[in-house]
Amino acid sequence: MNKLILATTFMALSLVACKQGEKKQSTEENSDFVWQIDRFADLEILRYQVPEFDKLSVKQKTLVYYLNQAALCGRDILFDQNYRHNLCIRKTLETIYTHYKGDKSSESWKNFETYLKRIWFSNGIHHHYSTDKFQPEFSEGYFKQLLADISDKDLPIQKNETRAVFIDKITTILFDPEVDSKRVNLNPESDIIASSANNYYEDVSQEEADEFYHNQYEKSKNKNLSFGLNSKLIKEKGVVKEQVYKIGGLYSAAIEKIVYWLQKAQTVAENEKQKETIEHLIEYYKTGDLEQFDKYNIAWVEDTASKVDFVNGFIEVYGDAAGRKASWESIVNFRDEDATKRTTIISDNAQWFEDHSPIDSKYKKEKTKGVSAKVITIAMLGGDCYPATPIGINLPNSAWIRKMYGSKSVTLENICYAYDKATINSGALNEFAYNQQEIDRSRKYGYISSNLHTDLHECLGHGSGITMPNVKDDDLKNYYSTIEEARADLFALYYMMSSKVTDLKLLPTLEAAKAEYDSYIRNGLMTQLKRIELGKNLEEAHMRNRQLIAKWVYEKGKPSNVIQKITRDSKTYFVINDYKKLRTLFGALLKEIQRIKSEGDYTAARNLVENYGVIVDRKIHEEVIERYIKLNLPSYRGFLNPEYTPVYGKDSTIIDVKITYPNSYVEQMLKYSKQYSLLPTYN
Repeated sequence: MNKLILATTFMALSLVACKQGEKKQSTEENSDFVWQIDRFADLEILRYQVPEFDKLSVKQKTLVYYLNQAALCGRDILFDQNYRHNLCIRKTLETIYTHYKGDKSSESWKNFETYLKRIWFSNGIHHHYSTDKFQPEFSEGYFKQLLADISDKDLPIQKNETRAVFIDKITTILFDPEVDSKRVNLNPESDIIASSANNYYEDVSQEEADEFYHNQYEKSKNKNLSFGLNSKLIKEKGVVKEQVYKIGGLYSAAIEKIVYWLQKAQTVAENEKQKETIEHLIEYYKTGDLEQFDKYNIAWVEDTASKVDFVNGFIEVYGDAAGRKASWESIVNFRDEDATKRTTIISDNAQWFEDHSPIDSKYKKEKTKGVSAKVITIAMLGGDCYPATPIGINLPNSAWIRKMYGSKSVTLENICYAYDKATINSGALNEFAYNQQEIDRSRKYGYISSNLHTDLHECLGHGSGITMPNVKDDDLKNYYSTIEEARADLFALYYMMSSKVTDLKLLPTLEAAKAEYDSYIRNGLMTQLKRIELGKNLEEAHMRNRQLIAKWVYEKGKPSNVIQKITRDSKTYFVINDYKKLRTLFGALLKEIQRIKSEGDYTAARNLVENYGVIVDRKIHEEVIERYIKLNLPSYRGFLNPEYTPVYGKDSTIIDVKITYPNSYVEQMLKYSKQYSLLPTYN
C-alpha cells in the first residue's frame, strides 16, 4: 500500500518550520489574542486564528460548519484504533475528574490531571510521537482511592465484569510498564504486529497478516486497491478475517454521524464536482468498498475550483507497523488566495523539477499530471490531526491515482503562523546556532525558507518519481514511511539551493536556502533528540528520516569537511562549511532513495535506515537534553479548535455562522467527550 504521508505531521517543531521571520498580519488579527493556553508535561496547547472566515459567503460558512461537525464525529474512532482499552480508560479518568470532590491542590491530583491531559493530547495512553506508553506519576493506591468515590453506574464496567475485576484490569494496564508498552513496534527482529499494542490486529501474527493480504492481492482483479486500509484483522476459531470500518460494520455508530453531516454538506456544496466528491465518500463509508475510496480520491484531486475543502477518512498508516491500516483523520479548510500564488508557481513548474531531478531517468515521470498546490487556512482539526497537526499535506496516497490524476498539496498557513507567534522568543536558535551569522540568517529568512521546504516537500517531493511494474509500497514493509519521507525531504533540500527557486522568485536569494540547510542539519543531528527519552533510539518515521539524511551527508562529507563538528565552551555545534557540496550530497542520497523506492529494495532500505536513522549518539543526546532543560521549552505543541455557532433565520435555515476562540483545553476536551462519544467502550 502506498502511503505518501502527511509528511510534516511532526515536522513543525523539529524543523522549526515556523521560525522567526516576516509574516504579513491578518487584517482580522487581534493584537491581544492569546496564543498559548496550557502547558503540562513536555506539551503546550496553542490556539490558531481563522483569518477571513467572515469574508466567506453564508453558503461557504454553512459548508464549513457541516464539515466541521463531520470532523468531530470521528474522535472516538481514533482513540479505539490506537488501543482497544483507550475509550474505557478515557471515560474512567474523565468520570473521576468530573466527580471527584476531594483535595485538588495535592501533588497527586495535579499529576492525575496531567496524565489525563496527556491522554487527550495523544488520543490514548501511548505517546503520540514515540508511541511508548507513558507512566502515571501518581501511585496505584491513589488511583484506587479516586475510584472508590465513583459508583459502578458511572464506570464503564462490562457486563461480564465485577467492580473488582474492572479495577484490577484498568490498574494493570495503567501501571504495569510491561503491559502493551509500545503502540507501534518497528523493531525488525520482532513480530511487529503481535508486539504492537494498536487495535488494528487481534490475535494475528505478522506472518498471518502478510499471507492474508498477499492472498487478497492475488485474488483481486483490481491490483491498485489499498488492501487493508479500512479494517481490523482478527482471528476467529483459527480463521483470519477482516472487520471493515463502515455503516453496519466496525465503528458504525460514529460513521453514521459522519455521513449525516456529509449529507448536509452536500446540500451546500460549492459546485457539482465537490458534490460528487462528497457522494463518493458517503458511498465509501456506507459500503467500505475501497474502489469507492479511490473514486472519492480522484474526484477530490480533480476539484481544484472549490474554495472550501476538506480531508475526511482513513488516510495515514503511521499507526500500523506493517504500513497497511490507516488512522481516521479530518481537516476542514479554505484557500488563502494571496499565499496560494507561491504554490501555484511551484505546481506550474512541476515538469521542470521532475526533468532536472538527480535521480535515474528511468524512475522519472515522463509527464507530471494534475499537480495542484495551494495554501490553506485551517478551520477545524479532527482525529489524527488533533491536537497535534501537520503543517503540510500531499494526498492522495495511492501511487496509481497520483500517476494518472495527480495530487493536491497544501500548506497550512495559519497553523504555521500560530507556531511562529508562540515560538518567536524561545531562545533555542541562540542556543544551538554556532554564530551570529546563522542566527541573523534564520531571523531574516527562516520563515520563508521553511515554508518553501514544506511546499516543495509536499507538492513535488511526494509526487515525484515512479515505481517499477509490480513493485508495491509494502515491499519496504516497516521502512516505507521513513524512506518516503526522506525522499520528499531530499527533493525539497536539493532544490532549495537551485537558482531556479530565485528565478521563479520563490526565494529572494540563495542565502535563504542556507537558513534551511542550517536548520535541517542542526535538527537532524541534535535538536530533535530533546523529544525522546535518554537511552532510547529513534523509532518515529520522521525522526528517523531526518537523522538518516543529516547523518549520511555528515559522514559522506567528512573527507571534504562539508559539515564540521565543533566544540566550544563544552557545547557541540554542527557547522556547514560548503553549502554547494552539501547540495550535491543531498542529490546523491535522493538518487539512491528513489532507486530503493522504485525497485522496492527492502534490504537496501533496512541497511540505510538502521545504519543512519536509528542509533542515537548517547553523549550528544545527554548534552541536548541538558541544554534544553535550561531553556524550559515544550517538546511538542498542539491546538485548540475554534468553535462555530450557526445563526438560524425564521425558516430555520442558517443565515450566518459565528466563530469564537475557546481558552480552556480541559473544557474543550470534556465538551468533545460529552458531545461526540459515539462508540461503545469496546468495539
